[in-house]
Order: sequence, then structure tokens, then C-alpha cells
Amino acid sequence: MSQVRPLESPTPPLHGQVALVTGGAKRVGAAIVRALHGAGAQVLVHYHASQSEADRLVGELEAQRPGSASAIRLDLQDTARLPELVGGVEQRFGRLDILVNNASTFYPTPVGEITPAHWDDLIGSNLKAPLFLSQAAAPALRLARGLIINIVDIHGLRPLRRYPVYSVAKAGLIMLTHSLARELGPQVRVNGIAPGPVMWPADGVADTALQEKIVARTALKRTGSAEDIARTALFFATAAPFVTGQILAVDGGRSIGW
Repeated sequence: MSQVRPLESPTPPLHGQVALVTGGAKRVGAAIVRALHGAGAQVLVHYHASQSEADRLVGELEAQRPGSASAIRLDLQDTARLPELVGGVEQRFGRLDILVNNASTFYPTPVGEITPAHWDDLIGSNLKAPLFLSQAAAPALRLARGLIINIVDIHGLRPLRRYPVYSVAKAGLIMLTHSLARELGPQVRVNGIAPGPVMWPADGVADTALQEKIVARTALKRTGSAEDIARTALFFATAAPFVTGQILAVDGGRSIGW
């Protein structure tokens, strides 16, 4: 009698690949980490101040697949140490295939109150750090024929009132996405995701009335979720081998209903 062989599980699309997600301990970053890990990638969760969240997330992922996740703390504004972050990934997992520049600083800077410290902080976290981290990661990503995903913002295309420095920084990140796609091709693809009303900011700028106003001007008349951004990152990582230098708005149509 012939034996019935068990059905073999299909190989996950990111099996054997390694992803680094900055600001990956919570909110959108954690959703991206979970999505890439769920598709088979080994993940390194970068954090700065969110150690407890990073530890919980890594514990969750390690319980699912031992040896598949780790966390590392670093201040991304300390650009001289960014090669250490890439080296930490290579030391832990042996390679780097996907870099997600997600970490961001966000707060209002009304004209008349802007200081050089505001400029240095917002430009540093939203533009300078992604540039220098991408530069540090470029050799490893070229070897892997890898991918960079920058989390930009629809307000890099249309400014947000009271947030001029943040809007400028995200506009710069959009141009950096286009520029890196030219500089690092053909080996490395570089794309951006521009979230709309996905997670309301924690600084209180989006009170209930403003939230309702924003949703009313959104074509789908609802907010999105961190998982919407994570699914888009997964699309770029698994299903878009001929796409580079593009910014995909995940905003429910907010950008067409301004």
C-alpha cells in the first residue's frame, strides 16, 4: 500500500530574507515588522526609547519562529553610528535584503516659533537619518539585490498647516526616494509609502472635530489602519519586482479630496 505523503507547505515569499525596520517597536513600524515576519523574513526591530515594546514584539515573533527576530537600540540622529546598525543586522542574520525607513519625529512648528533645534530634529529624523542609513546599507542591499521602503507622508506633497518643518522633511524624503532609486539601481529598488489618515498623532493635533473633517474629505469616508501600510510594504517586498522610484499613497483618497 502506498503511503500518503503530507502536503508540503508552500515556501513563504520572504523565506531566507532579512529585514531591518527603524522605529519598528510600535504603531505602523510594528505592523510592518509583523507583516514581513509573517511572510517568512527574519527581522531586526530598531528602537530608540521603546525598549519594552520592542522586547514584547521580539518575544511574540520568537515564540512563532525561534531565531527569527531581534531588537537593537540606536539613536538614528547619531549618523556616525549608523554603519553599526547595518553591521548588527549582518552579524545577527548574515545579510540584509529589506530596509524600511519608518522612524519619524512629528510635532507642530508654527511660523514664528520655529527654532534651529526644531529644524535639526525634524530634518534629522525624517530625512538625514534615512539618507545616511540607506548609504550605510547600500553595499549589503546591492549584494542581496534588495529593497528600501521609505515611509513618507501625503503632507510631503501637500503641506500640513502648523507643521512646515515636518512637511519640508517629508518632501525631502520623497525626493530622496526618487534619487536613491536612480543611484542604487539596478541592484536595489527604492519606493515610498505615503500614509494618509491611518493613525491619529499622539500630540492632540487631531481632535475629534478635525478627525471628522479629515475623514469627510477622504474619498472612502473612513480612516485606515497600520495594517494597510504593512500590506503595502509587503506588496513592494513580494509582488513588485519591476517597481522602483515610486510613491504609493495609502490614504483612502485623501489626496484627491483636499
